[in-house]
Amino acid sequence: SFLQKQETSHPKRYTFSEVRRMTKSFAHKLGRGGCGTVYRGSLPDGREIAVKMLKDSKGDGEEFVNEVASISKTSHINVVNLLGFSLQGSKRALIYEYMSNGSLDRYSFGVTIQGDNTLSWDRLFDIIVGIARGLEYLHSRCNIRIVHFDIKPQNILLDQDFCPKISDFGLSKLCHLKESRISINGLRGTPGYIAPEVFSRQYGSASSKSDVYSYGMVVLEMAGAKKNINVSTGSSSKYFPQWLNDNLDQFCCPTGDISSQTTDLVKKMVVVGLWCIQLVPTDRPSMREVLEM
Repeated sequence: SFLQKQETSHPKRYTFSEVRRMTKSFAHKLGRGGCGTVYRGSLPDGREIAVKMLKDSKGDGEEFVNEVASISKTSHINVVNLLGFSLQGSKRALIYEYMSNGSLDRYSFGVTIQGDNTLSWDRLFDIIVGIARGLEYLHSRCNIRIVHFDIKPQNILLDQDFCPKISDFGLSKLCHLKESRISINGLRGTPGYIAPEVFSRQYGSASSKSDVYSYGMVVLEMAGAKKNINVSTGSSSKYFPQWLNDNLDQFCCPTGDISSQTTDLVKKMVVVGLWCIQLVPTDRPSMREVLEM
C-alpha cells in the first residue's frame, strides 16, 4: 500500500545546491543549536521544511551518520519525520518536516496568566503523554532500540496541533532490542537533564533508563516542580512510594486559582517525574510503565 511504501522509504538525498534553493539561500533562520543552525524552507512540492545545517566537520561525521541512521528507522507520530539529507564534502544538512509551533522551551509552564506562549495544563499533560509514547516507541517498538541521550525541551518540537515530536538524534545510540547496557564514549546530553549514570559509572550503566531520567526532569519542569528538586532526592533510604506520599505537597506548586481536577493532574505529573529521576536506573520505570500510570 501507499502508506507502507512511505514508511519504508528512506530519506531522500539532495545536493547542496538543491538545499540552497529550497531555503532561498538560507534566508530564514529558525534557530541555532550546539551542532548547527536550522533554516526554514520548502520542498519543490510545496511542503514546508526545517533544514538543519550542521557545523562543518573535520571528523568522520559520526553525529550526522547517527542522526540519519536513527531517524530513518523510525515512523511514529511523536518522532519527527526526516524527509531528506545532504552530504557534500564538509557540508551536511538534515531536512525535516516543519513544526509550526517551534520547540517546547519557547513556552512557559504552570502559570495562570495566559500569555501567547503559555500552555494550558490539559495541553501540557497531552504533550507529556505524547513524549512518553514517542520514547516508548524508540525504546521498545521500533525495529531496533534507539536511546536518544538528549531529551530536553529544546528537542521536543510541536506541530500546528501542539502534537509533540522528539527531534535531534545526533547523540542517539542504536542497539539491538535484547541489549540493555550501552557503551558510551564521552559525555552525552545536556546538564540538568543528564542521568547520573551517563557521567559516572558508580550509578550503573547507561541504558534506555537514562532517557527515562531526562524525561522525568522535563516533566518536573513542565509541572513547575523542577526548581524544588534536589537531585539526590531519589537516593533517600526510604521506600520511594512512602517517601513520595510524605513529601508530594512540597513539589506541587501550581499557582493561582486552579480547579481540584487540575491540582490532581499536576500531582500526577510530579509523581511520574519523581518516579523517573530516581538515582538507581533499575528503580526507574520503563516508558511503557509510565504510559500505564
